[in-house]
Amino acid sequence: MTPQRKDAARNWDRILTVARELVDEGTPLQLNDVARRAGLGVGTVYRHFPTTEALLETVATPRLEALVDHGQKALTDDDPWQAFSGFLTRLVEAQVSDPSLAKVAATADDALPRTTELKQQMMATGTKLLARARQAGAVRPDLADGDIVPLMCGVAYATYVHSDGPADRLPTARRYLATLLRGLSA
Repeated sequence: MTPQRKDAARNWDRILTVARELVDEGTPLQLNDVARRAGLGVGTVYRHFPTTEALLETVATPRLEALVDHGQKALTDDDPWQAFSGFLTRLVEAQVSDPSLAKVAATADDALPRTTELKQQMMATGTKLLARARQAGAVRPDLADGDIVPLMCGVAYATYVHSDGPADRLPTARRYLATLLRGLSA
């Protein structure tokens, strides 16, 4: 891979910074708005990110990578229940604290191969963690692999609907997830 010129690298960083700010504000991500706010030409933004989805996924990538790393570490935990519940907790916390992640996770078709790869790694890790917890008798035997994603999405959605605002989201999510985890444990 050819290294970017310094000005191109600065533009890339500026675009990502502005996109992150817009996403965190809850402002819909539009490439023209990113260009205007970044003080760049629209063509510059489109050269780096051909679609809004590609930009949003790039904004979410560091969080996705951190979740994959956390999952890999969880697989080495000696306590299968702690590993499984800790991974789910980290997933829900990330979804309710990072608006880019929630949107990217909810999308069936990814713009970037890296996003697909990271999402597949998270799913595979979650399945392994559930299998370990199931084998240890730590989770209900009727909990199916396919139940996890809808349950986590349900907790995240309920958190957005029923929390008083951004400051209340994390405690609300933790409370809902703790209740769910009590129901999942054997």
